[in-house]
Amino acid sequence: MLRTPVLSARLSIGFLVITLLTAGCKVGQNYRRPAMPAPAQYGQRPSVDTSSVAQLPWRQFFRDAELQALIETALTHNFDLRLAIKRIEENQAYVRQTRYALLPTLNGQLAASTVTPSRNSLNGLSLENFIGTRHLEDYSANLNLSWEIDVWGRIRRQNEATIAQFLQSEEAARAVRTNLVSNVAAGYFNVLQLDAQLDVARRNLALGDTIVRLVRFQKQSGDVTELAVQQAEAQRQAADLLRSQIEQALVIEQNGLRRLLGDWPGTITRGNRLTTYPVADTLLTGVPTQLLANRPDVRASELGLVAANARTSVAQASLYPALTITGTGGLNAFRAANWFMIPNSLFYNLAAGLVQPIFQRRQLRTQLEVTTIQQEAALIQFQQTLNTAVSEVANALTRNENLRDQERIATSRARTLQGAVNNAKLLFKSGMATYLEVITAQGNALQAELALADVKRQRLGAMIETYRSLGGGWR
Repeated sequence: MLRTPVLSARLSIGFLVITLLTAGCKVGQNYRRPAMPAPAQYGQRPSVDTSSVAQLPWRQFFRDAELQALIETALTHNFDLRLAIKRIEENQAYVRQTRYALLPTLNGQLAASTVTPSRNSLNGLSLENFIGTRHLEDYSANLNLSWEIDVWGRIRRQNEATIAQFLQSEEAARAVRTNLVSNVAAGYFNVLQLDAQLDVARRNLALGDTIVRLVRFQKQSGDVTELAVQQAEAQRQAADLLRSQIEQALVIEQNGLRRLLGDWPGTITRGNRLTTYPVADTLLTGVPTQLLANRPDVRASELGLVAANARTSVAQASLYPALTITGTGGLNAFRAANWFMIPNSLFYNLAAGLVQPIFQRRQLRTQLEVTTIQQEAALIQFQQTLNTAVSEVANALTRNENLRDQERIATSRARTLQGAVNNAKLLFKSGMATYLEVITAQGNALQAELALADVKRQRLGAMIETYRSLGGGWR
């Protein structure tokens, strides 16, 4: 239908006024961070400084060049991190789409048709009588426009949800980085622990060989029986069995670490020793509320709440009328020769419609109820994530403090028992101690040295866990 220029101008002005008047309307509440009650300190540990090791980049926290190289490789080739980056790219594509969400859609159409009606039909008779032809042709080239005016902010709220999901995927990737840095460091220290325990097992195996030779020599002298030889041999075999078990665990641990690096099974190059690796006695933790900014998983959880809030507003806006503007314009003619005769072949049509949902089988109301429940669940999850983060830090600090004391005790015990082994050997040679006393002293010393290596590894693990639980590692 052809409209006059005056009427078209009035319609255009009317649509513009409606757009300007309604563009500022937004249904639903803008996101506000809910009150998140958090303790003033981690457990019984008073927080006197807002500085936190979480703000340190991982290169400054882990000074070991070998460990830095492993972490760098993992951050480049780890499969989980690469997948997380792909999820970021996927959500980033949706974010780019939001830039055009408020614009109209425009489609082009090119069509040609011909119709030859029956001579006995009304259309056929009309064509012959009034146009003088038996068939009717139609040629059309037009553009179709459709534009939903975002009166209630439904599209903008949907954009908010999309952007929040994108940011959430970024935080999720940072959480993967944090865990990856922690896991690589933990695997590296596990390898050093197994190296130290393997050294202990090999030393005890060599000591067992010496004791077996001494007992056999005493048997030849008639001082002991074959039972003493068997007991000494069994002790040496136990040390040999432990050596084999540690070697097996060492290979498996290295393979697991290389899997974190995105590499095939193999060995890990290392020159450090567990016994000489420095451990931080104190770590700055800041205050619990800083976890809202430092922990990627806490930030991701909050962004989930932001997206849920936006989706609730989308569902609420769906209950209100939708204003849509449609338009079509182009060239149309019933003969090909007249198709491009401008302006006679020009046509356009502009219309606006307001659609109010009345009865949708309760789908819209149910969707609003569901999104509201999901928003409440997202809030609970946010609170739970923060609570878990605070607990993890408190536990890591407790382990860090207690393990320092345990390492001191374990070191003293290992030295005492090693001295007992030396004394037992001297007394055994002089006939003042039995072979059972030597074997007992040797077994106790072996367990003490293995326990010392384990406590040392636990201290390093507590240091890593403190750094990770505070949110360190993604920078």
